[in-house]
Amino acid sequence: MGTSSVWMLLIGSYGLLGGWLVWPLAAVLVTLQASLQHEVLHGHPTRSPAINEALVYCSLNLFIPYRRFKSLHLRHHNNDRLTDPYDDPESFYLAWADWQGLPRVIRLILTLNNTLLGRLLMGPAVSTIGFAGSEFRSMLRGDRAVLKAWAHHLAGIVPVLIFVVYVGGMPLWIYIFCVAYPALSLLMLRTFAEHRAHKDAEARSIVVENSPLFALLFLNNNLHVVHHAHPRAPWYELPAMYRERRAAWQRRNKGYVFASYFDLARRYLFKVKEPVVHPIKYREEIVGSATAKMSSTGKAAH
Repeated sequence: MGTSSVWMLLIGSYGLLGGWLVWPLAAVLVTLQASLQHEVLHGHPTRSPAINEALVYCSLNLFIPYRRFKSLHLRHHNNDRLTDPYDDPESFYLAWADWQGLPRVIRLILTLNNTLLGRLLMGPAVSTIGFAGSEFRSMLRGDRAVLKAWAHHLAGIVPVLIFVVYVGGMPLWIYIFCVAYPALSLLMLRTFAEHRAHKDAEARSIVVENSPLFALLFLNNNLHVVHHAHPRAPWYELPAMYRERRAAWQRRNKGYVFASYFDLARRYLFKVKEPVVHPIKYREEIVGSATAKMSSTGKAAH
């Protein structure tokens, strides 16, 4: 509620303060609310899911329904399937067969999206378009849970839109491109390297140290290996849990550690972090295809 109240005060002062001050501050608040929604879906701050949802019901970012976020994110917490192109709904990887079927221009976009700069600039559009397409197909199939989630989302964002346009006097397109989109870009900084493809499930989640401002904005999800090990732990307990067993956590995730988000940017701002094709699944598919081919021709491997 505090985040929404400050957001209302800021948007309501748009005519007085001007866009160059309001836009970035509002984007930060929208990002913070998304982090709070993440806390809520994991069962905080109360034991009542209904009360928790009510606290974040009016989504300041217009693109992702809370109930869909909750459903998909809880599936994402199956650590054994983490990063799987099919089983992890938050995976940025593709299977080799799907990659092969894409036009070259889409392959180029997805490759650039695997640099940090590309993820910050085009990542929100790439993710939103892909997500919307998937949701639309589910609704066409008559998925009532998806339809209900979107109905709740629309009910929640109507007051947001009314406040932005009629109280704040901000054109809707300005809010979308100068507040909501940059907020998603900030979230993309967190999710860019949050997981990696690795045979060991424990080694797939990141630790980013020494980032107090981003740690607050992301509610300590920079310590992501701790969160995945203890998803029910509230955000404010994660730093102490990490400090108590810092060396053990880093052994657990096989050293998937960055000194800060600036360190992450230094390494991958212009460099592709990983291929779009899931590197482990790719090898499995190639080996499986070769095995099937040899079986069909009666040839043995040497």
